[in-house]
Amino acid sequence: MSEPEMDGTASTAVVDSLVRGDQVTPSQEATDPAAAQPGGASETPGGPGGASGTPGGASGTPGGASGMPGGVSGTPGGLGGAGGMPGSLASDGVLARVRSLLPEFTGALRRVAEQVLTDPAAASRATIVELAERSGTSPATVTRFCRALGFDGYADLRLGIAAETGRARSAGWTVDIGREIQPGDPLERVLGQIMAADTQAMHDTAALLDLAEVERAAVAIAAAQRVNIFGASGSALVGEEMQFSLNRIGVPVWAWADVHNGLASAALSRPGDVALGISHSGETGETIELLAEAGSRGAVTIALTSFPRSPLAELADIVLLTATQATTFRPDALSARHPQLVVLDLLYVAVAQRTHERSHAAFQRTAQAVHGHKAAKDGSSNDR
Repeated sequence: MSEPEMDGTASTAVVDSLVRGDQVTPSQEATDPAAAQPGGASETPGGPGGASGTPGGASGTPGGASGMPGGVSGTPGGLGGAGGMPGSLASDGVLARVRSLLPEFTGALRRVAEQVLTDPAAASRATIVELAERSGTSPATVTRFCRALGFDGYADLRLGIAAETGRARSAGWTVDIGREIQPGDPLERVLGQIMAADTQAMHDTAALLDLAEVERAAVAIAAAQRVNIFGASGSALVGEEMQFSLNRIGVPVWAWADVHNGLASAALSRPGDVALGISHSGETGETIELLAEAGSRGAVTIALTSFPRSPLAELADIVLLTATQATTFRPDALSARHPQLVVLDLLYVAVAQRTHERSHAAFQRTAQAVHGHKAAKDGSSNDR
């Protein structure tokens, strides 16, 4: 094993999560019998900041982006597991949580994260010593990595990964995820890999998404006099799709890709308006600036991103999380598009539910307005 028991390179977010946990010496962590044996018993739950759900876990610092204890997701003790249940770290979305925190890990912790993501099935079978050796770290670092994710110890992490990879195998959509697409690969194989990656991303997104935050966003949009949507490049295309959907049900909505026009619209925001910023990384400067301007005028701000501790997420009142599965020629920013559309479709339907009569009437009128432009079955145009 190539690194000291305690390295000094852990990110601020990880350090914050660890200082609230039980203080265990590196020698105790390295010799933890439950973590070192395959299939060993889980460590005793319920310590401060552990998986038992007490505030102060991996993302459980009070007053997160949602303004509720429990960090971005608004639920204590985690990053917003499946269904947003307080006090639980469901096995759904373990790998998605690792991906979302990867930019914050440095040094030894990052090497552990990359090893887990490279071969999750092997990580679920490995002892803590084996995973440490494969990642070139130490058992103590692996234990700190587990606690950074909100688990009490390595046994819990292994069980979560094993459950997630087992479900994926039984569903039949894990084939070739992570494999490089070669120039000579037949299209059948490429299609299968893309479908598998997107299916995995959808499942991970469902596990990460906090439905309480979706509810808050839907209520805000339903009551808003003005909705601004901000995004750059591919995120702008996603924003335009959301504008199209909301416009059809009578929501006053504008999507801005130009920074100057977006800033002008954001400056006219008033309390009760809504601003939605879309950025996979959460680090796009223009989107951050636009959302900040709207928020400073009293608008409710919503961030759609894959990283819960990104600048955009930290700025927003409401955070909606997505997960990605990159493939060859489809890096994270491109592969994020389908999960983003799924989340925004859910938000659109939630708004329509809460404005049912108005939305139904608007949809009927807009459908009737364009009906005359459809080609008649006999090939001639319809008369209006």
